[in-house]
Amino acid sequence: MAQRVQKILSQWGVASRRQAEKMILDGRVRLNGNLVQLGQTADLKRDRLEVDGKIINKSDRPQKVYLLLNKPKGVLSTCYDPENRTTVLDLLPPHLKKGTGIHPIGRLDSKSTGALILTNDGDLTLSLTHPRYHLAKVYYVRLRGHLSNAQIKQWAEGVMLDEEKTLPAEITLISRSKQETELEIILKEGKNRQIRRIAEQFDSEVLQLHRSAIADIKLKTEGGDPLAKGKYRKLTPREIKNLIKLTS
Repeated sequence: MAQRVQKILSQWGVASRRQAEKMILDGRVRLNGNLVQLGQTADLKRDRLEVDGKIINKSDRPQKVYLLLNKPKGVLSTCYDPENRTTVLDLLPPHLKKGTGIHPIGRLDSKSTGALILTNDGDLTLSLTHPRYHLAKVYYVRLRGHLSNAQIKQWAEGVMLDEEKTLPAEITLISRSKQETELEIILKEGKNRQIRRIAEQFDSEVLQLHRSAIADIKLKTEGGDPLAKGKYRKLTPREIKNLIKLTS
């Protein structure tokens, strides 16, 4: 059955669907010898699809992989960095990096740490990053300065960012002094550098930002111990099922 080329590339683990679209725009994908255009379809039973000169065979479709990584500070949430800085893929063993199409779902900036899901399931990636799906994510945030109750309430109710009001957030005060404020923040959206940019609106800055959970997925090993920084584990069948259910 014919499918859009970008969907084939995501399902075969070559890249996420958005990354596949960029590959097409960059002229890296050919169908039967011709450059692919966005929206073009293919059927691997009869067509020859190539990425960077490598033929994508129907039998090459990799097994789907779902991982939870505890991202350390200074590591980039991307698959490739032109400056050769450490990326999340560099934390995985070779058999999970080569030819699997594993990529992060969403991002944590380089200064932030914590829970990050990696997969080669392009359909799940597209669904979980779509604005209509409000996936709860839990953050520990340490801020410079003293945030008042009124400021915390305003933040929780929503503030203007990118010319629109942010969704309500659940915010719990952990501790507060003249020098620092510690919060637990549960967000159901993921605007670029959202927590850091909102902190700036309150004349503060983020000193520490750690994501401890994504939906019901926590930074724990299967045995219940804390997942160490830089380490990963496979998602359980129940966690995978719940993620898919959230987007159905």
